Amino acid sequence: MDSLSPATARHLWVGLMTVASTVTTLVLACATPFPALAAIAALYVRRQEGIILMLAAWAVSQGVGYCLLGYQMTAENAFWAVTMALAAIAAVMCAGWVAGRSAGAHPALRLAAAYGVAFVAFKLVVLGGAVLLNSGWAAFAPDILARQFVRYAMILGGLLGLQYLLDRGGLLRAGVAV
Repeated sequence: MDSLSPATARHLWVGLMTVASTVTTLVLACATPFPALAAIAALYVRRQEGIILMLAAWAVSQGVGYCLLGYQMTAENAFWAVTMALAAIAAVMCAGWVAGRSAGAHPALRLAAAYGVAFVAFKLVVLGGAVLLNSGWAAFAPDILARQFVRYAMILGGLLGLQYLLDRGGLLRAGVAV
């Protein structure tokens, strides 16, 4: 894969991470792991590709929801869709900020910090949506938040495994695009 240009490699990476996210979502029947995607994007690609990854994962998630899972076309669902897109972008922006500020730190520490901040940023935007609609409060029960945090962290581990394979294949190495 050494013959790929850096831009092509980054775009291929975004596509592979989007597919991995979609497969994870379908297999585990869970929400799209935006905080995990944001954390890994913060360390492996530029901000622009990170935002593209978030929007691609969001678009696929919406397609799955409306086409396969039968989401209803309502104003409230449209509001939540926009809220999720904004939350995903906030997650990757905040994760990128933390990763940039911790550039000299150990990669595991950078990833953990990026993940923690991405999770909080994502949930804060979703909480803003819950406040505006006065609905969706159940998603903020401590046990649910804890389960999501752990589940997304485990998914992040799987994405790191994929990243390891991509590194071994020469597609995109840590720090190349950051």
